Amino acid sequence: MEDCHKLLFMYSKAYTKGINDLQMPVEYQSLKFQQFEGNGNLKQHISHFVETCENAGSRGNQLIRKFVQSLKRNAFELYTDLEPKVTSSWKQLEKEFFNHFYSTKHIVNMLELTNTKQRKGELVIDYIN
Repeated sequence: MEDCHKLLFMYSKAYTKGINDLQMPVEYQSLKFQQFEGNGNLKQHISHFVETCENAGSRGNQLIRKFVQSLKRNAFELYTDLEPKVTSSWKQLEKEFFNHFYSTKHIVNMLELTNTKQRKGELVIDYIN
């Protein structure tokens, strides 16, 4: 029991007291969220999360308190590693996750590879790059 009590003091919410004190709408119902692990499409995950929350009546900074329920593995680890009591807006939390997980690298699929052809007059080195 004492070990459990010590662990409670190690955990601190990433968001400010003001966020913690926000009340959910009276008609709010608990939601089941798609889970984000840290790989996959973060933009789609955030879009789905926001739409799900807004359809249930949660908006703006209320999303912060629910976001943790949509995370697991690496994404949950990032959330628990955020500075305690610093996050003060949904935009701030969203930006933190985009900075960490969003990739602008284009992943080429097999269809694109098979459809890629060297243009007439194109140097081989330019075609490869």
